[in-house]
Amino acid sequence: MKKIFLTLAALSTLALTNLSAQVLYKASNAEVAFFSKTPLENIDGKTNTATTLLNVETREVAFVIQNISFNFPNKLMQEHFNEKYMESEKFPLSIFKGTIQEKIDLKVAGTYKVTVKGKLNIHGVEQERTITGTITVADGKITVNSTFKVKNADHKIEIPSLVATKIAEELDVTVNAVLVPKAAK
Repeated sequence: MKKIFLTLAALSTLALTNLSAQVLYKASNAEVAFFSKTPLENIDGKTNTATTLLNVETREVAFVIQNISFNFPNKLMQEHFNEKYMESEKFPLSIFKGTIQEKIDLKVAGTYKVTVKGKLNIHGVEQERTITGTITVADGKITVNSTFKVKNADHKIEIPSLVATKIAEELDVTVNAVLVPKAAK
């Protein structure tokens, strides 16, 4: 737990140093879901406790997810996810840190198609990623939506051959977050 807190604190400091609260937006309840579809079985994991930070000046964004926060319809799936695939004790967090590539003013109301380049760290393996999404600025909030794919092999998540036909090689990931201005301390 101490490691998780230190990682969150480091992300906050790294991406958001020397800035007033008006340029920092945060969500502590971002929704992240993944879906694996195969002819034999569908697997659907969801969390609504991801932490998201966005600096509207630098367009830097960070998502931090505690892997144990994912819930599944089947408790055995949840147990296997944490113990066998994600190894959540060894790799407690999944993290994405990146920068919005478009030169948009996130202080101006509107809906923007964006491309974010950064690093996605899952299962202790960091990969360069380019992820597309939509950002909507309205009513003092910033809403972030994205859907993208993640390959298990890219993050060295090993699927035993016994269950390989039940778990897709590539998962669909959906992110939805509503960020509000971060309170000044």
